[in-house]
Amino acid sequence: MAGNTFGQLFRVTTFGESHGPALGAVVDGVVPGIPLTEKDIQIELDRRRPGQSNVTTPRREDDTVEILSGVFEGKTTGAPIALLIRNRDQKSSDYDALRDIFRPGHADFTYLAKYGIRDHRGGGRASGRETAGRVAAGAVAKKILKTFGIRVYAYTQAIGKVTAQSVDLEVIDKNPVRAPDLKSAELMILEIERVRGAGDSIGGIIEAVVKGCPPGLGDPVFEKLNAIIGHGLLSIGAVRGVEFGAGFAAAQMKGSEHNDNFSVEDKKITSATNNAGGILGGISTGADIVLRVAVKPTSSIASEQKTVTIDQKPTTVTVTGRHDPCLCPRLVVVVEAMLAMSILDALLIQKGLCPNE
Repeated sequence: MAGNTFGQLFRVTTFGESHGPALGAVVDGVVPGIPLTEKDIQIELDRRRPGQSNVTTPRREDDTVEILSGVFEGKTTGAPIALLIRNRDQKSSDYDALRDIFRPGHADFTYLAKYGIRDHRGGGRASGRETAGRVAAGAVAKKILKTFGIRVYAYTQAIGKVTAQSVDLEVIDKNPVRAPDLKSAELMILEIERVRGAGDSIGGIIEAVVKGCPPGLGDPVFEKLNAIIGHGLLSIGAVRGVEFGAGFAAAQMKGSEHNDNFSVEDKKITSATNNAGGILGGISTGADIVLRVAVKPTSSIASEQKTVTIDQKPTTVTVTGRHDPCLCPRLVVVVEAMLAMSILDALLIQKGLCPNE
């Protein structure tokens, strides 16, 4: 299967299925001598793992990572880093009745149309569990970015129509929905519980910020920084849209409103506004990179839905099993991972182009 690798210099290949024995990632392009332990990666995986709270799937996976290669005596060697995460709580029997049925909102039909075969157990490669490998690799990227003073944050800005009213980065991991506003978090939890009680699911918006990104990252035409970031984020199965800075609101603005006027502060070129989201002409400006992703509702719901079988017979389906009623709380960590990988890859490319900077 093609399309399992992301990045040019910092390259990540994920592998494994939701109900297979294990999944993980191979990370290539990491320079030698960087301190790295399983604990560094486990911190991020623990933020993504299932069974964290009442608003996530009850599937119980400890998501313990094993570093199989590329690290010796606590430091990277320059060789590919293989990261393994074993599946321990699969219940494949939950999917036996779905072997010949196309679930609405899932990739069952498209995978079969493309490959002529599909893994019906939880969606196989199309399952959200594939993102565990991304998070493990993203932890490596984050560790490297910190050495350059670059940090990546993401949080749940909205669930359904409930929107955070303020942003406090310190409280993101202090509430189960990973909202930046504790009062709004309580309302988001209630909304998730309400739709789950009705046998349904709900979507939301995740906002992300990159702080400390230097100017000059990205290329001006096909490899624009926002295009590369968009590629990474849109490769996450549940993401349905990405906007930078003012985003779609720019369509209703005048140029005089949208343009970020330049000024000089502390001998650095800056701007009072950031409608561009930290990227101009596909190249980072040095301002915070600000973006938002639209997250679809979880496709697996308990409500009865109309569908067809593989032999084209009409039927109905009710998806049982253990599923997230809202993907945002756990997807926050995945967004951070893909963003970190994108920024690091662009940084390495720029250092290759201008090594003396």
